[in-house]
Amino acid sequence: MATWNSRGLRGSTLEELVNRTNEKYREQGLALIQKVPTPITPIKIDKDHRHITLAYFEQKSTVDYIGAVQGIPVCFDAKECDSDTFPLQNIHEHQVQFMEDFQKQDGIAFLILMFSHRNELYYLTYERMREFWDRARNGGRKSFRHEELDPEYVLIPHGGYLVPYLDGIQMVIDSQE
Repeated sequence: MATWNSRGLRGSTLEELVNRTNEKYREQGLALIQKVPTPITPIKIDKDHRHITLAYFEQKSTVDYIGAVQGIPVCFDAKECDSDTFPLQNIHEHQVQFMEDFQKQDGIAFLILMFSHRNELYYLTYERMREFWDRARNGGRKSFRHEELDPEYVLIPHGGYLVPYLDGIQMVIDSQE
């Protein structure tokens, strides 16, 4: 069983940006995406009973977000990275399996990466992430480098959308036609 602590807040900046984007997409009628809560069992609570200071994860979570975009099922995870090398240990096997199963159901699965030191957002398709994942499982690099990514999938905030992942989804749809 994993223990919860402040390390779980590492992605909170990106999470806040994604949550605001999700609200705007919902208000515009473009998408309905929800944050998937991580079930925890509190162990210690501060004396004011306002904050959980120690907890255990009840089960493995799937991905951070799930929903629909114009009738298309979508799931994704949001990850932050403070260097040009992204360690694949930040993606868990059960998440990869969930995304694979999701895609088999005609959904679109992907990762949103925030390279915080570059102030850059990136849309990583499931397929490309899987190439990196399989490379690592077959004895290759246990990470991937920023330079290995296609610059076409950099997400540029616009129109009040802080993490415009619909742009990435549109590129995926266009490439399938």
